[in-house]
Amino acid sequence: MLTVKPRFETFEEYLLYDDYSEKFYELFNGELIEMPPESGLNIQIANRIFLFFALIIGTDRVRAQGLELEVRGEPKNRYPDLTIIREEHIQQLSKRNTIRLSMLPPLLVIEIVSPGNIQKDRDYIAKRTQYQDCRIPEYWIVDPQTQTILILELTGDTYTEVGSFSNDDLLPSPGFRELNLKASEVFGKDRRAT
Repeated sequence: MLTVKPRFETFEEYLLYDDYSEKFYELFNGELIEMPPESGLNIQIANRIFLFFALIIGTDRVRAQGLELEVRGEPKNRYPDLTIIREEHIQQLSKRNTIRLSMLPPLLVIEIVSPGNIQKDRDYIAKRTQYQDCRIPEYWIVDPQTQTILILELTGDTYTEVGSFSNDDLLPSPGFRELNLKASEVFGKDRRAT
């Protein structure tokens, strides 16, 4: 039997759709594009970062890949690997884990680059532009292939580079100065081993 993919004219129509699965979709030109599962390496890295942020701000404000962001352009939504939300988002996201353009932006979005040029361009260029447009104050691009973390801070309407960090560099988060995390720890070097 041939199944017909739904088509959506607005983001509101898309938000009403439920296929009763656990799949994640990006909405591109009105059509659903299924997101592939993350690699085990990317999940490990996201879990390490999650733990560090959870220890300083609590688990309620740290969201893993299931958080959806409405963005302008195509696709109309993104699923960051890790997002630090505001206190008021906790209640707003209790029914659907989606931050709309009409809401305040999250404080920090982190993307972990998957292998391949398309994925790299998506995180370094397309998402950077969309997150900047959403006025997200801080954006990290974690690149396992180069073992670097690029930290961007919104200055006015544009992201400026705080820097690119690797090895034992401390990650100077503009919004979370109490974070005591080295780039090497993000990529799997255990603190206790040093």
